[in-house]
Amino acid sequence: MTITSTPIHHAHCMPFGATAHDAGVSFALWAPSQDALRLEHRPAGRDDAPHALHPMTRDAEGWHRLDLPGAAHGDGYRFMLPDGSSVPDPASRFNPDDVHGASVVVDPRRHAWTDAAWRGRPWEEAVVYELHIGAFTAEGTFAAARERLAELAELGVTAIEVMPVADFPGRRNWGYDGVLQFAPDASYGTPEELKALVDAAHGLGLMVLLDVVYNHFGPEGNYLHGYCPEFFNDAYRTPWGAAINFDGQQSRTVRDFFVHNALYWIEEFRFDGLRMDAIHAIRDGSQRHIVQEIRDAVLAGPGRERQVHLVLENDTNQASMLARDAQGLPVAGTAQWNDDLHHAVHVLTTGERDGYYADYADDPVRSLGRALAEGFIYQGQASAFRHGELRGEPSTQLPSQAFVSFLQTHDQVGNRAFGERIHALGDPVRLRAAMACLLLSPHVPMLFMGDEFAASTPFLYFCDFGPELAEAVSNGRRSEFGGFAAFADKAALARIPDPNAESTFLASKLNWRERGARKHFEQFNEVQQLLALRHRLIVPRLAGSAGAGVYACENDTLRVHWKLGTGRLHMLAHFAEQPTGPVERTPGAVVYSHGVTQEGSALRLAHGAVWVTLEDAQGE
Repeated sequence: MTITSTPIHHAHCMPFGATAHDAGVSFALWAPSQDALRLEHRPAGRDDAPHALHPMTRDAEGWHRLDLPGAAHGDGYRFMLPDGSSVPDPASRFNPDDVHGASVVVDPRRHAWTDAAWRGRPWEEAVVYELHIGAFTAEGTFAAARERLAELAELGVTAIEVMPVADFPGRRNWGYDGVLQFAPDASYGTPEELKALVDAAHGLGLMVLLDVVYNHFGPEGNYLHGYCPEFFNDAYRTPWGAAINFDGQQSRTVRDFFVHNALYWIEEFRFDGLRMDAIHAIRDGSQRHIVQEIRDAVLAGPGRERQVHLVLENDTNQASMLARDAQGLPVAGTAQWNDDLHHAVHVLTTGERDGYYADYADDPVRSLGRALAEGFIYQGQASAFRHGELRGEPSTQLPSQAFVSFLQTHDQVGNRAFGERIHALGDPVRLRAAMACLLLSPHVPMLFMGDEFAASTPFLYFCDFGPELAEAVSNGRRSEFGGFAAFADKAALARIPDPNAESTFLASKLNWRERGARKHFEQFNEVQQLLALRHRLIVPRLAGSAGAGVYACENDTLRVHWKLGTGRLHMLAHFAEQPTGPVERTPGAVVYSHGVTQEGSALRLAHGAVWVTLEDAQGE
């Protein structure tokens, strides 16, 4: 898709931070606990000049404001507290000297967009590709990632999902330790370079989703705890301390902060949606959950002009968060990451049963079938891993496109001690079959960067904290694995890579050269061909899909049937070592066949065989 038009400009107007206008810049900080603040200001290009101090005006609601004539794009600024310490702007659009440094005024009107004709894509067309900007390329920048977009589009990807870019401490991080929610991390490039990445993606017909973290701030560089305790609610304790204040006293401004953050990325950076991290860790007892409020704000704003999607991560499997209205449109989340399907595939292909995998160990083929047909495996059943806790809500009323499914993500790979990908652990025959089941199902499939060529590089947990916190994280990482039999001795624990070491980060970068090697190229071709079949035959029939499929499992042979928006899709997959006897053929035209021998009206399935057929809508 080529988009050419007169350049346009996009700016999200918000009550926080620094707002550039023709006469100067308006600054605003909400800090009800502080009686008087001053603004430190330094003009752009005057790094040798002392900061000028300007008193700010406080109102009754705790807002500190200042209009500064003559201030402009590129100027540095911080807020000086009554004790003489200075803090960056929590709504900073850019912090080039990291999270402890000065914020910089950004005038978004200076960036010219070329995607005026872009209106997004329907969700059923999504094939998602999760990537980490720092590890996706050798350079680890927005600009370098931009150069790879055409290859992803050619593969058959229609959406990239960027792991969090909100400014984090240090030079490298997964992104889930961000503390400046509006500032793209400077290690990746400038805000303009991120906008150029999104603009280029749209020119190739690619949606771009951004991973955002609204359940906690990172442990280093979050100054809000010190000068704005109203931002947190001590009534709830989380693994990261007091919860963000979404439902306590003075929570309205806190809620506005995150609603505006969502709109900021969607309006000012033109993202096509957000992946909302771990919403089960958001403590919000409000009548309208913050996710619902964000959805409503999106529909009232950018959602009126283009298609915008909200993807949830939610360990509690709340199907109610994915409910559809009478028109079949999402009322909150468009879709949810389907960890259940991943866990079943992992057990089936690797045989591992430790930790949460134990919940899927009894019959992983049947579990995979239920996940493919119904979305969630746990829909209110007791979880042994969670000590008998009931997990999940019924999901059979939801369309298959409400589930983003995958063979692996950054989480399941990076949370391993050595960051091994599933292709380094699992049976290759079963993995090939699982990939075909995933990409030819009505679910929205997601690839983790490198999946398409079975990348051999690990994806480890990495960060770059200050010395004291770095030591605690390194020790905690090793302690986390100390209870596993494989790490019973200290020597084994010592081999676990140090998250703070630069070498850990460098080892996690994709090696694009290996894609040309025979084994990797075969995987690439297989994925590309499967996606071509998906786009040509399955995607056109997905619109209007409603409700679950049905499945059956016998002797590790899986049957799944779905009613699509138009037509019916049928899948057979065989995971046992021994081939089947005669198996009844599914109706319809053959979409895909691997490891299948036809004998009249019957089929014989070899180990790892997959057979997919499609019926048209006639006669329904």
